[in-house]
Amino acid sequence: KGQNWVILVAGSNGYFNYRHQADICHAYKIVTDRGIPASNIITFMFDDIAFNHDNPQKGVIINEYNGTNVYPGKEAIDYRGEDVTPDVFLSVLRGDSNITRGNGKTLKSGPNDRIFIYFADHGATNILAFPGFNVLHSKDLLETLQYMYKKRMYSQVLFYVEACESGSMFNSVLNANLNVYAETASTPFESSYACDYSDIFGAYLNDCYSINWMNDTDFCDIRKETIAEQFDHVLKETSTSHVCKYGDMSFEDETLIYFQGN
Repeated sequence: KGQNWVILVAGSNGYFNYRHQADICHAYKIVTDRGIPASNIITFMFDDIAFNHDNPQKGVIINEYNGTNVYPGKEAIDYRGEDVTPDVFLSVLRGDSNITRGNGKTLKSGPNDRIFIYFADHGATNILAFPGFNVLHSKDLLETLQYMYKKRMYSQVLFYVEACESGSMFNSVLNANLNVYAETASTPFESSYACDYSDIFGAYLNDCYSINWMNDTDFCDIRKETIAEQFDHVLKETSTSHVCKYGDMSFEDETLIYFQGN
């Protein structure tokens, strides 16, 4: 029996992008509450929101109306500020042990392990945005997943992506033989959308697809609900864009506890 690993990435910065870091904070709470040890979670977050001068409640990040504070504290964030880059993200996925940025935490997974990756930010055709003008290209992500597969760093990967045109990261390139199941907030040809604007915080609190999968996990029994069932629920709930799935469907009847909990 292998271990479960989680990689969480907020690819934006700036208070107007509040929702992406709020999404990642909520996801961190979800997986820690469900038994994933902090040692098996790697987080990327610019961390300029909780104590931003525009934040009316310093040290507080919420992800939904009247939500609880989901900010985990800066010690829970492995890569902050200028260390949130595509290159560092790909290095972590490859398990590089010589990363000189952040705290150097890297993926130490093996052939029996499962990995859950969740990315939230802006995107465009074949790219995901990172802070500044850095972008992650789909071909570089795919090459890294192929490397991980060859190095037997996992048995299965569940990869959720919130971004505009996010389907284009996997559409027609992610082969089923890599044991990666990818779910995207939108098709390759449409935007994904922010939800729940807060006048109090002066920002959108979440993204529509993201809050739908997280609410589903929050309220279901992850020992019983499957990946496929979550997809169906989120597909129905997300009216602003068309949620898509790509890659290896052979394990979509696995229960969520193998990825989002322990």
